[in-house]
Amino acid sequence: MSEIDNIRIQENLKELTKVPHLATTAGDEQTARFILERWQDPENGLDQAWTEEFMVYLSFPDRSNLNKVTVVSPLDAVLHTAREKEKTYTSDQDDPDVVQPYAAYSPAGHPKGKLVYANQGKPTDYERLNQTVDLRGTIAITRYGGAGRAAKAINAAPYGVIGVLVYTDPLDINDGLMSDSNETYPHSWYLPPSGVERGSFKTHYGDPLTPYLAAKEETYRIPTENITGIPPIPIQPIGFEDAYILICELGGDEAPPEWQGAFNCTYNYGGPGFKPTSVFANSDVKLDIFNHGKLKNSSNVMGVIRGSVEPDRYIIYGNHRDSWVHGAIDPSSGTAVMMEVTRVLGMMVKQGKWRPRRSIIFGSWGAEEFGLIGSAEYTEQYFTKLSERTVAYINVDIAVFANDTFRASGMPSLQNVIFKATKQVDAPGLESMSVYDNWFQYSNRVSPAHGPIPKMGYLSGAGSDYAAFVHYLGITSLDMSYTYDKNKTKARIYPAYHTAYDTFDYAARFIDPGFVSHQAIAKTSGNILVRLADSLVLPLNSSDYAETLESYLNTAVNLYQNQLQMRNISMEPLKRAVLTFRSASAQLDRLILDSDLANETPLKVRRINDQLMLLDRAFLDPLAFPHKYAFRHLIWASSSAGQPTFPGLADAYANADSSGQSSDWDKVHHHLSVLSQAIEGAANTLADVI
Repeated sequence: MSEIDNIRIQENLKELTKVPHLATTAGDEQTARFILERWQDPENGLDQAWTEEFMVYLSFPDRSNLNKVTVVSPLDAVLHTAREKEKTYTSDQDDPDVVQPYAAYSPAGHPKGKLVYANQGKPTDYERLNQTVDLRGTIAITRYGGAGRAAKAINAAPYGVIGVLVYTDPLDINDGLMSDSNETYPHSWYLPPSGVERGSFKTHYGDPLTPYLAAKEETYRIPTENITGIPPIPIQPIGFEDAYILICELGGDEAPPEWQGAFNCTYNYGGPGFKPTSVFANSDVKLDIFNHGKLKNSSNVMGVIRGSVEPDRYIIYGNHRDSWVHGAIDPSSGTAVMMEVTRVLGMMVKQGKWRPRRSIIFGSWGAEEFGLIGSAEYTEQYFTKLSERTVAYINVDIAVFANDTFRASGMPSLQNVIFKATKQVDAPGLESMSVYDNWFQYSNRVSPAHGPIPKMGYLSGAGSDYAAFVHYLGITSLDMSYTYDKNKTKARIYPAYHTAYDTFDYAARFIDPGFVSHQAIAKTSGNILVRLADSLVLPLNSSDYAETLESYLNTAVNLYQNQLQMRNISMEPLKRAVLTFRSASAQLDRLILDSDLANETPLKVRRINDQLMLLDRAFLDPLAFPHKYAFRHLIWASSSAGQPTFPGLADAYANADSSGQSSDWDKVHHHLSVLSQAIEGAANTLADVI
């Protein structure tokens, strides 16, 4: 990986961000052709590259009838109109293909009502607000964070709210800074006042009309009115300059301290509506939303380097291609890195210097921004083949959020290979320090087995294209990036995220000048990729998985055991299962250590590798989460309980504890049995074959 070149990554990014490339638009098709041509290059391309098409249901604003947010008087006079287009600082914002800020999958509609402030739009926020204000017929303004995008509207509708606005509070993204004359972009990385975060406002991943089926042209599609997990009422994002005008004029009681933001005014609940002394007194807020759904052809660009010994074992490396606007950081930082990794490996293959033991598949996924659609459709189309043959999936979406330190999230079995790779890569901009050492400085923990080590995260949500691989297929997966020092900024993500300011200029000046952090991610991800593709024995460690299960178990026992005992529900089966898993892991470790596998029969190596490869599949249960679409992994499913333990158990316990219903405690007992038997089953896959 020494050939990885930061200047080539910079040039890749410049090319990838020339035009906005919203999914299925001409800009997206142009970007797809660029990647395909590179992967078909006779000198440094891949063995084979092609596109795969899916017919998917996307949501767009009406270019000839822009969405509007206005304040209207009782006589229907317009007193204020929210900005419909972000302010221009460079020529990028003036590109005619910059899509208006909108909430994808929001229904069209024209709700008008008194404004209320609902904090982050969580269920508890609406519940609290409803105790003070009659929410029927109101428009709620919410801020990003705390709840998913769609949830802000889904949570509002039962209270009679008829429309929702969402904005990014400067407290959550800008460390409180607000002025574009000297504080925000173009002077720093902070979001300017007119910046608006676009996004997919749907809860489920994949094409919404073809659940659990690949979205090919002839595939059966459910009626659009049967789509679930999307806003039932219109919702529209706005910039904080407009949110400031609206929130600072609200009447009613003062919102609690934890609801206050960065504006130099008191955030009130709303009367509902504005203060009697406001210029907007007695006025309504009106949303005019003209979004429409459309079936569109979306491409995945695929490439492969065939394995020399085990071509039927796959390491998949993926990143999405589509963006909301120019998408320099999200996703093109990852695409620029992936293209440099493919150039270096492709050149070695073409020159006859190297060929991996196992096959490497590269995926440039389409329509990710609309809910991980390209990657999800790929896993649905090739469900059986991928389930049986895939060793691991590496996701590099946003390669560089900032240039302070490394972060990685993934299955614990990958921990060791990540550590080895990061020890071999120099930390960007730091003398004689590895990525590993720099990572350890910023984020670490004490492992019972390894002592102090860097802290990895887990892939428990559906934030990027790893979701279908982890939750639906149970494939060992990893997501990595360079990121910022959380002691220096409270930004919940890089500030230009999903706005018209996520451009090459922004990336080159404020995110990674010199592109050395991009280079570090390319070297690290490439190193991990080659280790997974080339090692005789897969560099996956089941004992590190056991450590996580033990940690989860300890948390569960501390939180739940006393209450469960009072209800005659025993945690002993779960304790025994985790103990059995630890024992089987240790036994497999010893077998690998004691065997001279280079001189063993290839079938013995293959058997051990299959045990390691298929470990995560053993945790899949299609019936475990009936109310969570395409979540089947018992260890990594999403959870609303917020506890570092088994997600289904945590959610079932929280629900039973809240309701007190015996039927809900039965569900806790049931999930405990499901979980215990799955862990026991996983342990059995690690043990000797008989």
